[in-house]
Amino acid sequence: MKQRLRVLIAAGALTLGAAGAGTARAAEAAHGCPTGEIYATNNTAIITDPADPRLRTRLDRFDREVRGIIHANGARPGASKLLNGVFWSGELKRATYERSREFDVTRVGRDGLHHIAGVIAKQYQQESVLTFRCLARTSPETDSVEIQAPGVSATRLHDALVDNPEARDELGGGSVTLGGRLVLIAPLADLPLARKFTASLGVDWNKAQVLYGDEEFVS
Repeated sequence: MKQRLRVLIAAGALTLGAAGAGTARAAEAAHGCPTGEIYATNNTAIITDPADPRLRTRLDRFDREVRGIIHANGARPGASKLLNGVFWSGELKRATYERSREFDVTRVGRDGLHHIAGVIAKQYQQESVLTFRCLARTSPETDSVEIQAPGVSATRLHDALVDNPEARDELGGGSVTLGGRLVLIAPLADLPLARKFTASLGVDWNKAQVLYGDEEFVS
C-alpha cells in the first residue's frame, strides 16, 4: 500500500475493558484468526472516482501470484478475500479508493511474514504492505487490534469519513469486504475513537469481533 491511510483504519491501544468496550466479542489467535494476514494490492494509482472500472477488478491474477510468493517462501497460503477501501487524502482533501486483497498465511513466523510482505511490496511497487499477526491479548508483542463488524457498505464508509474530520485525520479510512463486513486494524491507543466511528457507521458493537496482535507496515 502507498501509505498507512491507504490500507485500513487505525483503531486503538487500550484493552476492551479499559476502553469500556461493552460486550464486543474478543477473540485470540486460536479462535478464528490465522497465524498471519497480509493486506496488499497491485494498484499504484490514486483513484478518486468511485465509478472507476479499476475498482471492479477481482484481482484474480494477483491472488494467484501472491499465493505463489507465500508458498515459495516457506509458508502456506490460506483464504483470500477482496476488499474495497475508502481512504482520506490529506493532500487532495478528498476520499480515495482502492481495491485490495487480504491473504491468510499459516506456518509462518514474524520474520517470515515480514520477508514475504517485503517481496510483495517490491514486486508490485508498493510503498508498504500491511501485515497482522494474531496473538493473545496478554502477549508482550501485542500492540494492535483488528476490528471486524458486519453491515457496512463502502458508500456508508465514505460518507461517514467525509463527515467526521477527527476520524479522517486520525484514522484515515477503512475497508469492507464484498459481503459488507468492515475491517479495521490499528495500534492499541485510538480504540475509543475507532469505536465511536464504527457507531457512526451503524455498527452494533455487540456484534463486532476484536482480534489482538502485532501490525507492521513493510516496505
